[in-house]
Amino acid sequence: MAEPLKNSFGPDVARRIGAMIKRVYPAFKTAEFLSDALDGYDELELMARARQIAAALHSHLPKAYEEATGILLKSLGPEDQIQDESDPMASFFYMPHCCFVAAYGIDHFAASMKANYELTKRFTAEFSIRPFISAYPTKTLALLKKWTSDPSADVRRLVSEGTRPRLPWASRLPEFQKDPTPVLALLERLKDDPELYVRRSVANNLNDIGKDHPGLLVETATAWMQDASQERQWLVRHALRSAIKKGDPGALRVLGYGDAKGFSVKAMKITPKRPVIGESIRIDFDVVNTSKQPQRVMVDFSIHYIKANGSARPKVFKLKALELGPGESSRVGKKVSVADMTTRRHYVGRHQVEAILNGHAESIGSFDLTRKKVDP
Repeated sequence: MAEPLKNSFGPDVARRIGAMIKRVYPAFKTAEFLSDALDGYDELELMARARQIAAALHSHLPKAYEEATGILLKSLGPEDQIQDESDPMASFFYMPHCCFVAAYGIDHFAASMKANYELTKRFTAEFSIRPFISAYPTKTLALLKKWTSDPSADVRRLVSEGTRPRLPWASRLPEFQKDPTPVLALLERLKDDPELYVRRSVANNLNDIGKDHPGLLVETATAWMQDASQERQWLVRHALRSAIKKGDPGALRVLGYGDAKGFSVKAMKITPKRPVIGESIRIDFDVVNTSKQPQRVMVDFSIHYIKANGSARPKVFKLKALELGPGESSRVGKKVSVADMTTRRHYVGRHQVEAILNGHAESIGSFDLTRKKVDP
């Protein structure tokens, strides 16, 4: 079992922060700071630990925010000091600093943006910048536009990652969920960034936008594919991944897949027909190009899982992309576990199965999920 993330963020984090501040601010009362920062620390989860350290910093640094952030920034190590590929949690050392800015800097725009700029080059300010986007949208967007051409890839990535409408682990940005136009203007400036690290964030942001505005995602992806480099083509494919998984016809067209006409599904096989919860099933079928032209087809299938209330909800499983000549066929299939997991519980009943060709679903049968009989 994986070790909890919080175990990589132990008491030594607060001790190191205290020592770094003491070197640049001799009046800092390290013992009192640590007493507050580590009070009940073992019981706290990762984010709660970072926030408690930030609160202790607020209690023991000067009350003037600009002076306090000045001390924090002066205490920072070099930009590349925390980069450690063997320890992906190393950069989380600066999470309390970001929490400090987000919690106490909202009335101090300039000082907080300076802090976010420096912190993102050591950790990431994607979380701490979001309160400022909501409170000062015009000023923050103007600054982010400037940062799209910053020499630091970390800063350029912040422009995209910080404006993601649905950033994981963060509160959403409902203003951008409603109207992502300001975000798209920033992404337009970053879509050909020289760093994959930045382009991946752009793709993730566009993927977020597509969950609320699927038509706008397809429109943007179509425009970006015009005269696109290989790097930009990869970005667009990555941005379309959720739409492709859902079988969105517009997203599939962007990648060169037409409708499902000219294809047929044959020789369907679902085994066993009465699987037991805890076992697995195998789903196979042939995809045939019935047209007189070579065609591309994205092949998936879905299982309509029975829920606790008796209703059914489909889950799509990816298979493969095929290029079939006239009359050519290919057999595809996959083994699927029907064992209970933390992310899905299974319920007895008839489960419908559909083949999905270029986003168009076609029923290919069903299986009856059962529960193992318990001997009396």
